[in-house]
Amino acid sequence: MQIDIATAPVSWGVLMKDTPNVPPYTQVLDGIKAAGYNGTELGPYGYLPFDIPKLRDQLLQRQLKLISAFTIVNFIDPHGLSDVYQEAITTAQVLSALDCSWIVLSDALFVADHRSKRAGRIQPEDSLDANGWNTFASNVDAFAKMVWEEFGLKSVIHPHVGGYLETSTEIDAVLERTNPELVGLCFDMAHIAYGGGNPVDVLKKWRDRVWYLHIKDCNQNILQKVLREEGNYFDGVTAGVFPELGKGTVDFIAIRNILNEMNYQGWGTVEQDILPESNADPLTSAKRNRAYLSEKLGW
Repeated sequence: MQIDIATAPVSWGVLMKDTPNVPPYTQVLDGIKAAGYNGTELGPYGYLPFDIPKLRDQLLQRQLKLISAFTIVNFIDPHGLSDVYQEAITTAQVLSALDCSWIVLSDALFVADHRSKRAGRIQPEDSLDANGWNTFASNVDAFAKMVWEEFGLKSVIHPHVGGYLETSTEIDAVLERTNPELVGLCFDMAHIAYGGGNPVDVLKKWRDRVWYLHIKDCNQNILQKVLREEGNYFDGVTAGVFPELGKGTVDFIAIRNILNEMNYQGWGTVEQDILPESNADPLTSAKRNRAYLSEKLGW
């Protein structure tokens, strides 16, 4: 097994493209390098410069590789949010120009009120029906085919609370319906846990489709309090539901053992969702997260 370790601007509080008071990207790139990572994701749309020579120079200065980007597409109706779809295409162009291999695909987040408000508490009646999942998966396949043929990017679908792809049943619904040659799973262990799933079980079931990792912890004790209070995703982030690695309840040892059995070869991107106004010290946390992976998991 060989895992290359990256991180992402989200670990510095850059959650969404409209998140206020985020640090400048040069500070984040400096921090990623100082914390001992080899690569970075692009971050939200427009955060890192999309001027290709400038972006390439910024990465070369720090000997960092651009790995991928968390990219939002409305898979219920891709062209229904035309600006979001165009941003996804532009993101794919940037990734391709920087010789990336992967694009991380997420459903549009926080656009359906009942999904946004019930993050972590989704019931079957909150989900899509069979026809809805057929449409969703068909749109995932179409986008994945397009970015492979036009940009040379392999797609990995990312479960994320607040969208339509959250629970283990919903992950099954998409992976069972999509082309296994074109669509893999971005195994985000913390979002799976937040959505009520068991990350170890999901990894066992879909090991052949796990092509990319988001390495993140989730604290079930904090999560259960947030859910009892009917909090949303941002309430969870504020409460610290995504702590430093090893300070939550994700079973990293079991995950490591399965990845060893799989002989996983690829990238793992460390994420620790925080808000800019929190009292967190992103650089210190990033260093501790990197040390945890090295000392506890041998990565």
